[in-house]
Amino acid sequence: MDALVFAIPLLPFLAALCIGIGHFSGFLTGVKSQAMTSRLAYSAINLSTLVALILLWAGYSDRLIGQAQAGMWLASDSLEVNLAFNTTGHGMLLSALYSLIFVVIFRFSRNYLHSESGYHRFFMLLCLFAGAMHLLLLSANSVGTFFGWELAGFCSFLLIAFAWHRDNASRNACSVFIVNRVGDAFFILGIVLCFSWLDTIDWEGINTGIATLSTGQANLVATSFIIAAMVKSVQFPFTWWINRSMEGPTPSSAVFYGAVMVHSGVFLLILMAPVLEQAPAAGYLLVIIGLLTFLYCTLCAQSQVDIKSSLGFATGGQLGLMFVECGAGLWQLALIHLCAHAVVRSYLYLSAPSILHNVHGNPVQPVTLNNRLLRWLSLASLHNFWLEEQTRQAITRPCMQLARELASMDDNIVDPLVGFPNAAVRSSASLAFREEQKIGARLEAGENSFSSGSGLAGKLTALIATLSGWFELQLVRKGVEKDLPEAGRRLGYIASSLEQGLLRPRYLVLFILVTVLFTF
Repeated sequence: MDALVFAIPLLPFLAALCIGIGHFSGFLTGVKSQAMTSRLAYSAINLSTLVALILLWAGYSDRLIGQAQAGMWLASDSLEVNLAFNTTGHGMLLSALYSLIFVVIFRFSRNYLHSESGYHRFFMLLCLFAGAMHLLLLSANSVGTFFGWELAGFCSFLLIAFAWHRDNASRNACSVFIVNRVGDAFFILGIVLCFSWLDTIDWEGINTGIATLSTGQANLVATSFIIAAMVKSVQFPFTWWINRSMEGPTPSSAVFYGAVMVHSGVFLLILMAPVLEQAPAAGYLLVIIGLLTFLYCTLCAQSQVDIKSSLGFATGGQLGLMFVECGAGLWQLALIHLCAHAVVRSYLYLSAPSILHNVHGNPVQPVTLNNRLLRWLSLASLHNFWLEEQTRQAITRPCMQLARELASMDDNIVDPLVGFPNAAVRSSASLAFREEQKIGARLEAGENSFSSGSGLAGKLTALIATLSGWFELQLVRKGVEKDLPEAGRRLGYIASSLEQGLLRPRYLVLFILVTVLFTF
């Protein structure tokens, strides 16, 4: 019976594949075929939900083994990545809950997006996302979870840019996509550390083997996954991207940033509860980050001028409280909070258009702020405390400067050496001239005894050799002698600039990080 678990992510994936093939082949296009697209997606989600509920009931009835394995996906030396899914535990509970939420959101989307130009594309991406979330929740190893993590983020990027012809939507989608790559990098680092120190990537092996590591190693593993969870669950200082993600349609905002995807970070923490309990610093970090996020989101949510942004910051505040609960070791409370918040927040997002319609035309009540501190807080929260700009100053701009300087080094140093520029040609000509003198070939006019010959052929050969020698002497060797001091000064300037650049703090930090990674 455990083998039924493979149908939970497989059915949405197959629906996405069928809709995608039908749409790009021209079979599913226009308003006439929208009913077929929605029926195909809705049927796949319903069947997936039915299977999830059956397995959830079977798990509570002790009818399941606990894991189903389809085989080995990848094997290299001691690394083995199995295609295995868990059929019991928190992942199965959330999979069943999210399946029910998917049913509601898919049913809502059928009418909400009717006659939209991207109707078929929307349902294809929504099915793909549903399969990715089930893969994230049910996978028995960290690599499978990471694939679901990445695929869900990719679907998020495409749905934020659903109205791709609008510059604002495309720009916001790119910003969200880039900041989420930070979390992905730390997720990969956590997997690498687990495999290096524990020789396993299975969640069960990681949770049981973490006790064999030192406190410093456990803290490093936990911190890597915590940063990945912080980015995914919009924790401070990455909270600002939740505001930019509201460019997508309301159903996608509900499923991504209200009910499902933003809770992935909290689920990752609950999944790694034994690891976090072995890392003393991790609990303090979670509590501090959660409280900062709750305070920041609470202030920002009070001054937002649109309902979706206000809901987004309210979501971040609740997720901050879940981080505090995880840091305090209240895992069951965090899980209950997650489930309840997913249901309530999805309802609030889906009802947002109706609320806007019903309150349209109502006068806005002015708020009087007599206190100077309150006025400053109101202004700062209206601009989200300029957190995005500060993040760009601390992360984005140094990375862009590094990219520009690396490109300049490629243009001025690497490309000329690889492409045989003038300097390299002159150097080669100088070396050739020295070799000619070494073997006794004097190609100057009147002294060309090396190339002398008899007859017409000999005279012709001597003439060609003389002309070649004159050409090299006049245009190559003397040119090198004239340009050599200038070339030396340029090379010295480049070397000095390179040395000064390498002494900058960000390059030293980059060098240390690369050294640490290669050490592992």
